[in-house]
Amino acid sequence: MSNLSDYFWQISEVMIAVAAAPLLTGWINKCRSWLQNKSAPSVFQPHRMLHKLFHKDSVVAENASPLFRMDPYIVFGCMTLACGIIPTLSTNLPLSPAADAIALVGLFALARVFISLAAVDIGTGFGTMGGRREMFIGFLAEPALLMVLFSSSLISKSTLLTSIVGNLVTQDLAVYPSLAFASVAFLMVLLAENARVPIDNPATHLELTMIHEALLLEYSGRSLALMEWAASIKLLAYFCMGFALFFPWGISSVNTPLALLLSLLILTVKLAIAGALLAVIEIASAKFRIFRVPEFLATAFLIAVIGMLVHFLLGA
Repeated sequence: MSNLSDYFWQISEVMIAVAAAPLLTGWINKCRSWLQNKSAPSVFQPHRMLHKLFHKDSVVAENASPLFRMDPYIVFGCMTLACGIIPTLSTNLPLSPAADAIALVGLFALARVFISLAAVDIGTGFGTMGGRREMFIGFLAEPALLMVLFSSSLISKSTLLTSIVGNLVTQDLAVYPSLAFASVAFLMVLLAENARVPIDNPATHLELTMIHEALLLEYSGRSLALMEWAASIKLLAYFCMGFALFFPWGISSVNTPLALLLSLLILTVKLAIAGALLAVIEIASAKFRIFRVPEFLATAFLIAVIGMLVHFLLGA
């Protein structure tokens, strides 16, 4: 049974994740600028942008349905709930065992469906194009992500992220070939699901290539702020899910202030390193043409399947 202190730490974990998500985006943008030999913006620039958008009025099209108006709150809520389910600081929090990794994929899919429906709701050409591309990429990325989760769950014999973390932490440090393949596939899915290079370039608004930005063209003010914030939270959630699957060391199993503080410090280091590596990947890569995206995600699916076969053949 969870006591009141567990719920307090759960709420604190979610609030930290929601507040830190724009910082992660700012850190990645800063690393990109450094690598391009440009003047780097502050890591708090996304927070400043959100502050500015929250103080602006929202302009909504006359033919917008209630779905279009509710969508930012639904997507933001889904991403926030995902941060509560993924064990970022501790495996002993109330929401962590509430859903397994497969249900987590369904939660991301639910947010995708709503954001795509809202994009086509107004009836503009770019919104419809963005909604179709988002569903197309999700249709290809979700099977690859499920294969990654199945490959990772074979070692711990559970799809519950807390069980995967607990099993890997208690085992002797070793290199599992199946997890190595699964981690590569997960990285490819992360790039696709979060509209990063080489799938999409969040720094541009080119009409014929944009995916994420096309979904948000009709939003403004508070609604746009919530959608951009939700995108940052989704990136943080994917990073934390990757840490839980492949680098779980540092995630606490007890809810004491000292243990959670240590977990927070380790998580900060992990996010800083992962954000810098993501910036390096984006700088070293060129954006794919849209018809090459299926090849990219099919490769991710095949790599995840190879990881599963390696586990069955080698038992590792």
